[in-house]
Amino acid sequence: MRAFVLGLILLFSNQFLNAQIYNPVSWQTKVVDNEDGTYDLQMMATIDKGWHLYSQELPSDDGPIATEFTFPEGESYELIGNVKEPKPVTEYDPNFDMDLNFFKKSVTFTQKIKSRTPKSFDLTAEVYFMVCDEEKCLPPEFVDLNFSIPASGTVVKEMPEKVESAEPKTTTEKDKLNEAEQQDERLAESKLSLNQETEETTANEDPTANAIRWTYAAEKLSEGIYEVKFKAILGDGWHLYSQHLPSDEGPIATAFYYDEQQYELEGETEEKGDLISDFDPNFEMDLNFYANEVTFVQKIKTTENIVQAEFEYMICDEKMCLPPELIEVEFNLSEGTGINVLEKSDQEATLDVSGVIPALPKVDLANPVSDCGEDQESEEGGLMTIFFLGFIGGLIALLTPCVFPMIPLTVSFFTKGDGEGKGVGKAVLYGFFIFAIYAVLSIPFHFNTDPEVLNEIATSVWLNIIFFVVFVVFAISFFGYFEITLPSSLTNKADSASQVGGVLGIFFMALTLALVSFSCTGPILGTVLGSALKNGPWPITAAMSGFGVALGLPFAIFATFPSMLNKLPQSGGWLNSVKVVLGFIELALAVKFLSNADLVEQWGLLKRETFFAIWTVIGIGLTAYLLGLIKFPHDSPIGRLSPFRLGFTALVLAFTIYIAPGVLKSSPWNHNLLSGFPPPTFYSWYEKESFHAEFTDFETAMTEAKAQDKPLLIDFTGWACVNCRKMEESVWTVDEIKERLEEDFVLVSLYVDDKVLLPEDQQGVFEYEAGGETKKKKIKTIGNKWATFQTQVFNNNSQPYYVMLSPEGELLGKPVGYTPDVKEYADFLDCGLKAHEER
Repeated sequence: MRAFVLGLILLFSNQFLNAQIYNPVSWQTKVVDNEDGTYDLQMMATIDKGWHLYSQELPSDDGPIATEFTFPEGESYELIGNVKEPKPVTEYDPNFDMDLNFFKKSVTFTQKIKSRTPKSFDLTAEVYFMVCDEEKCLPPEFVDLNFSIPASGTVVKEMPEKVESAEPKTTTEKDKLNEAEQQDERLAESKLSLNQETEETTANEDPTANAIRWTYAAEKLSEGIYEVKFKAILGDGWHLYSQHLPSDEGPIATAFYYDEQQYELEGETEEKGDLISDFDPNFEMDLNFYANEVTFVQKIKTTENIVQAEFEYMICDEKMCLPPELIEVEFNLSEGTGINVLEKSDQEATLDVSGVIPALPKVDLANPVSDCGEDQESEEGGLMTIFFLGFIGGLIALLTPCVFPMIPLTVSFFTKGDGEGKGVGKAVLYGFFIFAIYAVLSIPFHFNTDPEVLNEIATSVWLNIIFFVVFVVFAISFFGYFEITLPSSLTNKADSASQVGGVLGIFFMALTLALVSFSCTGPILGTVLGSALKNGPWPITAAMSGFGVALGLPFAIFATFPSMLNKLPQSGGWLNSVKVVLGFIELALAVKFLSNADLVEQWGLLKRETFFAIWTVIGIGLTAYLLGLIKFPHDSPIGRLSPFRLGFTALVLAFTIYIAPGVLKSSPWNHNLLSGFPPPTFYSWYEKESFHAEFTDFETAMTEAKAQDKPLLIDFTGWACVNCRKMEESVWTVDEIKERLEEDFVLVSLYVDDKVLLPEDQQGVFEYEAGGETKKKKIKTIGNKWATFQTQVFNNNSQPYYVMLSPEGELLGKPVGYTPDVKEYADFLDCGLKAHEER
């Protein structure tokens, strides 16, 4: 049973993100002349402490975006092999709940090329990468990598970090290789030392869209006749939909768009692969799709050498779908190659970013109109609240048949025959030991406790089911149908040890009380922890300490003032009634654990209305019990209903009436008091649309805000942002939040990872200042635009991120990040509305 309590302690924990700008990776390049017509192009990433950069090779497509290098086609050189990388660290990554390959501190990638010209030339490659730390993942980013390739025979006086070459053929090459290997050893030792530092873990989980890889080719069939090919290679578990689907109500079919002004189509686009026609759980229908790989082939007739085509596709796995993506491909028919236009790296001009991202000169992050959004409950205040909740739980545990009768018996034992002062001292020590035993149980969580374990337990399907079963068992026990006890050998040993004299004997008496009363105190302690814990070991200590103080305090008080014992009510049937009431509460909590598992797996067993229906039945049952209409095995006859019992019955009945309309499609009132406890509103018997922003373009939304004279709420989000989806599904759908967003705000969602290309006049590279140095960044897509807008104007690049602006562009309050607490998010919105009205 103690294992159960310890597991329950771990049940709930949340992680909070700090809002600030992050720029954790810097890139440098080197060119190494191998003196045989080949060059090693080295790309070194320096990574800030606590961050990690992912390898090019990842074990699964369900995780982050792998690092990817793109080298443009050129007549001056040819690529030799692929980009090489040193052996990465393979460790558990809590962001994606899997083992992943990544680099810390620094890493050097190497691409070998062969020069086709004796002259020097410049080469610009591109890296697409993603980094994460212990709390968050940043949006994927493009960075240009510039190389100056010297003329053949020129010595490059740059020391390589690593040389990936064949066995040297000359003494000079061997000397160079030995020197490079010595540097590798020193670098490896440095990395080993750095990797031995204590690493912090996280509970932030962020799946990405790197589940498919496309390659393109062209083949000449005869004079003027070509085939252009689009080959898709899918990751394990993912499938790509065919061009031909049985219904328009499901996913987006793969579609190709051709420029028939450049060429003439010969027939339709063919699909070459193993077509699967099977049930798709995402859309609950039979669909046509491909797994592993498929090639789409289109025959064209043209006299052009360079032609373009576009295609749109959508992929899904068994649990989710990624948003549709549009790709433009450029084919070089004479070379037989094709390239994603998004991956071309030929734009060198500096871009005036002020013409791309919205200008908000009135935004002053340090001086918003109101301070809402910034103040969070301090850790001290939070711990005191949890301590108080634990204390309340301990007081409730006192009113159980396992604990209450022991107060007068134990205190009388201590104060009898030993002299008042000596007995009082022992009783006070006894109460202190009761507190200490519960507090000490939390100490192991301060050592080598991974916060991700707390989050995993909180979201574990099988563990939530176990807790459901255990709480049902506890409820039946509280009803009096059987008694739960710890092994007699354990309690007997503790009781025998209590016969030892002095302080040690008193300690074991306290331990005996804790063990014997566990059948009553265990579920209550678990309930307190389950509803009060926020993060890490300190809340565990606070809750258990509060619980121990409440249990131990009566023994110290009554020992100090023995006359107060006479004023205690006598043990009797009312104690069993308390225990039965707790049984009903445990049964209601068991339903919550089952609901957690049901939500994770989407079984549909406990929709929101089902949850309310079960709780209503439990409320009716508890009301009937309090009125004496139903009885349990150990209940005493009820002569008359006391005023207290009648008052408590009225409260239970009022609560039951409050929750009962939750089974209806349209309840006469909302259930804000229970926000976050029942399933979210979208998880319903009835068809209810999920709530999303009306606008996805800032300028359009700002124009609407001015027209309606409403504040603008900016939602910086991402397609691959898990916490963003949680906010949309579990917070925005709550009635009180949804009403504010629909009626009081103009809401715009800006996707920082949207891959749709911007107009050409908005694409390019711009310079900006960060950390006292000049940085460069490329803007190519809509996602790049909104990510730059967020970083340049609001000095933040984590998602979700919520900003409230007046129609004139003034900052109404401090922006906030992930805020799963409905009340806290409602307060944030209300504060912004108040600031807008007061203006």
